[in-house]
Amino acid sequence: MRADLPPDYRQVDVVVVGGGQSGLAVGYYLRRTGLSFVILDAQAEPGAAWRHAWNSLRLFSPAQFSSLPGWPLEGGPDYYPMRDEVVEYLCRYEARYEFPIERPVHVEAIRREGDLLVVEADRGIWLASAVVSATGTWTRPYISEYPGRGHFRGDQLHSARYASPDPFAGKRVLVVGGGNSGAQVLAEVSQTATATWVTLKEPTFLPDHMDGRYLFDQATARYRAQQEGRPVPEPASLGDIVMVPPVRDARERGVLKSVRPFDRFTEEGVVWSDGREEKIDAVIWCTGFKPALEHLRPLRVVEPGGRVELEGNRSIREPRLWLVGYGDWTGFASATLIGVGRSARSVAAEIERRLAGNSALT
Repeated sequence: MRADLPPDYRQVDVVVVGGGQSGLAVGYYLRRTGLSFVILDAQAEPGAAWRHAWNSLRLFSPAQFSSLPGWPLEGGPDYYPMRDEVVEYLCRYEARYEFPIERPVHVEAIRREGDLLVVEADRGIWLASAVVSATGTWTRPYISEYPGRGHFRGDQLHSARYASPDPFAGKRVLVVGGGNSGAQVLAEVSQTATATWVTLKEPTFLPDHMDGRYLFDQATARYRAQQEGRPVPEPASLGDIVMVPPVRDARERGVLKSVRPFDRFTEEGVVWSDGREEKIDAVIWCTGFKPALEHLRPLRVVEPGGRVELEGNRSIREPRLWLVGYGDWTGFASATLIGVGRSARSVAAEIERRLAGNSALT
């Protein structure tokens, strides 16, 4: 054992890093195993990244398809919950199952120590036989590199920091990004500002009668094919953007249109591909996120592209480490409320098998 470990370090079978939807789903299944575990969450309150989403965010799957394992989100098959309802649900979920959560705890590094992993945090050190990383992506917003971006004197913010359209009223705004967040932010901002939607290619929209259930069904078909050893089908592309009510309203107002990217920034705005300069007051980047994996760097498992090479959800280079909830590379639909349950269940079962007879409680 390391001589530099403090006398008050704590030892458990499993440390789960991250107390958002993925960490809670893993906790739900771990509590059935009898293994000792702790969930370390960097946020001061329950709700994780959902607390930081924009105020008017509405899920594009109904409540029935937006629930964690064991306890459905209220609202039924035709109700689309708002952000605050999801936050409240997550608060009640962790209280219902009395998970051993400690917060705010920021995990700084995970290192090897013999048969154990050492989890170093700002509020202590934990030793564990297994670690599940479930830190998500919210803390790693990605912004595309554009020539001159650093010289632009207008406002820039990522959707991770966007709350409401109020600061943009009466301004000229670019909303950059062709996914669901870009469509929803454009729909809202365009009500009070002159907004232009910038996307790499022409966006494609799901038919009005389809929602997140369709996307989840596709992910389920791919998951079953993988489990049964059949070829995994490519997802059928009927569209990428779900036509939630605000987006449909934007279409009715004639603003749900996009243009291709500009060439560069100037101090006052942008230059388009035809050479035209335009004054812009603000840019909202809806350009996605990267996995938050800095705490895994000491294990040398993070590849140059920012991911961890996995077999299922388990790290190939460090067999005591599992990852859950970062996107399809950690399980089909695993970054969704309903989809993460599959990954969480299999991870808990794998850990239980690995630690059979070697629990810190035995």
